[in-house]
Amino acid sequence: MDRPYPVLPAKLLERYLSLLGVQRRMPSQEALDEIIQAQLARVPFENISKLYYKKHQIIRGLPSLELFLDGIERFHFGGTCYLNNYYLYLLLANLGYEIKLCGADMSNPDVHLVSMVTLENHEYLIDVGYAAPFLTPLPRDLATDYSIVLGHDRYVLKPQDERGHSRMELYRDGILKHGYLAKPMPRQIDEFTHVIVDSYRDDATFMNALLLARFYPDRAIAIHNLTVMESDSTESNIQILANLEELVQAIVTHFEIPAEITADVVKDLGHLADAWN
Repeated sequence: MDRPYPVLPAKLLERYLSLLGVQRRMPSQEALDEIIQAQLARVPFENISKLYYKKHQIIRGLPSLELFLDGIERFHFGGTCYLNNYYLYLLLANLGYEIKLCGADMSNPDVHLVSMVTLENHEYLIDVGYAAPFLTPLPRDLATDYSIVLGHDRYVLKPQDERGHSRMELYRDGILKHGYLAKPMPRQIDEFTHVIVDSYRDDATFMNALLLARFYPDRAIAIHNLTVMESDSTESNIQILANLEELVQAIVTHFEIPAEITADVVKDLGHLADAWN
């Protein structure tokens, strides 16, 4: 039987693991936690690369795995949900995890991508593409809400509904700000082609806003337009930047993306939209 996922060449698989700084191990909860935490620390959520690739390489789809890994290594890039979640899914599948790629609905169907993995007869949600502190797999067999708190934000995973769907809700300062509905049906990446192409439209969210986020076990750093947020489990420190020059410097300082690349794409942005709307 054909595998439901592309088989990665050994060289690319080992390169990905090397960039994460982890050793290849047999599938386990401990090994999976290590990979997810390394991904969130070393491969940020960011859309600088998306803007840059659109402008200079005429990309309107999913960049190749080689380009993804080149971006991590050379420019400290990461990606948005499709890129980060799809390639982590591919990595885990090729490492032997029982995993499936799944769609998630926001304001429109299938505009987000997640994975669901089964370990020791329990199913978990994996999402490294939501700019969120999901540092371990999130349990799906819930009887009550499962919450993660980071500074002013609280993420709540609800018990499955009658269709087996899982709702994620983001509360900021106690107010529901955003969320999605993850659906357990296995999918193929080509089913999301039109959604990915649409994400490069001139009016798309990440063509009109900046969002970068990196997560560690004890802290997080995020830049949303002209706001820098440093958070831990109890509080968030917020800095408002004065102009685009300060924004470029903050991105260099906190994410190490080269100044010339950042300045090149930031100067083309007009009104900075709210990435969470």
